Amino acid sequence: MLKDALMQNFKKTVLITGCSSGIGLASAKMLLSKGWAVFATARTQTDLEKLETMGFISVPLELKIPESIRQAVKSVLESTGGSLSALVNNSGYGQSGAIEDLSRSALRDQFETNVFGLVELTNCLVPVFRKQGYGRIVNVSSIAGRIALPFHGAYSASKFAVEAITDALRIELRGSGIYVSLVEPGPIFSSFRKNALENFEQTVEIGNSRHEKIYEKKIHSRKSGSSESFHSKFMLSPEAAAKKIVHALESKKPKIRYLVTLPAYIGALLKRFTPDSIMDRIMTPGAMKKIKKNP
Repeated sequence: MLKDALMQNFKKTVLITGCSSGIGLASAKMLLSKGWAVFATARTQTDLEKLETMGFISVPLELKIPESIRQAVKSVLESTGGSLSALVNNSGYGQSGAIEDLSRSALRDQFETNVFGLVELTNCLVPVFRKQGYGRIVNVSSIAGRIALPFHGAYSASKFAVEAITDALRIELRGSGIYVSLVEPGPIFSSFRKNALENFEQTVEIGNSRHEKIYEKKIHSRKSGSSESFHSKFMLSPEAAAKKIVHALESKKPKIRYLVTLPAYIGALLKRFTPDSIMDRIMTPGAMKKIKKNP
């Protein structure tokens, strides 16, 4: 009954993944305020109930499970009568740790959510967009999808994959009425880092790593809230990314890529114009502190 009542009041419909907090929740709120019917996904019952109270149509979704993806799509299309205006692939998490410390299982889980689940969900909805002759797809990537971050190689690899898949999909859908965009945030205030730290502590054997001291320092910095990294000084709210997502969905000519935060812009410029050998020096842990001491 709630879904039927909501659908009578909206013409534009969007499915957004990962709406329990951060960019997903901010985007859902912004689009709802602009007259969109928002299908907001989450994994836990508590989050789903919270989303319902906010005026969204909550949809259970676990991207690692194909049946969950199919059921989510079925639920959305049943509510809309078989149509959908847009899809925002926002859900994802960050697997931290040096490459040499990551198990096959940890790598697989990272790609199951950030890449494979994203592609499967998108592929379920592309036929719908093709049939109706229009649609918007926004994939939330990261500046880490352009620059490989040390000790975050698995996450960067997953976002590199999202970038390539999105570029290919955009070209393949050219002329179909379906527009595909990438949003590439830098550091955003959200629970992303907290969740990444919890996952890191569960998947990496810190005491058996040659990087133990680096890990302990990063953990202490995160837990104490005393991080002094270059990125942390330029964090923006989730709403900054949400604004770019809204533009990609509502503009007559959406951009191919949307950068968010100053570090993202700087990173993109460095990647484009800086030799790899220099980039390696810049990205080496502690490099920014050395640069500040020796300008």
